[in-house]
Amino acid sequence: MKDDAVHLPQKASPVLVKQANLFSDLPAKLIEDFQQEFQLNEWHKDDYINSDILMERFFVVIDGQLEIKQSNPDTGREATLDMLYAGDCFDLIVLFDDQPHDVIISPLTTVKLLSVKLATMRHWLWTYPEFNKQFMPYLAKKMREKEQQASSLVLNDVATRLSRIILQHINKIKFYNGTKEDEHHHHLVNGLNDETLARMTGSVRQVINKQLQLWKKEGTIDKKRNQLMIKDLEALEQEANFTQTLPNVPFAKNS
Repeated sequence: MKDDAVHLPQKASPVLVKQANLFSDLPAKLIEDFQQEFQLNEWHKDDYINSDILMERFFVVIDGQLEIKQSNPDTGREATLDMLYAGDCFDLIVLFDDQPHDVIISPLTTVKLLSVKLATMRHWLWTYPEFNKQFMPYLAKKMREKEQQASSLVLNDVATRLSRIILQHINKIKFYNGTKEDEHHHHLVNGLNDETLARMTGSVRQVINKQLQLWKKEGTIDKKRNQLMIKDLEALEQEANFTQTLPNVPFAKNS
């Protein structure tokens, strides 16, 4: 494990601030005002990020992927609390209760972030209705995700939980390098090994590996190292037992 990340922050430009969904629709003058308070941070994969920083600054991801998790010191077992992508922000809990949050911040790639002092973020929320109007739907979305995560752990088996996590991951970040006519049934899920998927699912690596190998045998996925190719999205959606189609994921076959 590396020492604490020491990459020096830089000032953020209005262009970068506007790239973050949370601020993209704000008036230009307000973005310029906000920009004066932002720093641009960069964390690298496997950097150690001390969670004490969450008591000082609020972060918005503008590029990359990171995992927020907790660990049981007695068993060493870890659980994923959240997987963050471009457009996500954290830490919402500290923002509202101003109490320490004992979490592990784990960059899975090189991550670029905007950060601002917590007190400044709170001031913006209480002062600018335009910003509050954009922030509240994001907060509601994260609360709904946590509700679904908690209920799924109790109500669904591992196969259902795992398929839902994979589909949600595709919905947030997709890579496709094949032909256009095959786009509807080929999607790549990168950077999630069996251990990470186990943390996200609330299971163990051996169980996750067994399920992935079963899907591979059935032709639903192809698996190479830390990369999953989803070959049959319809089969995975059926396994997930979703009542609605996830947005931005084209399940319907081309005619």
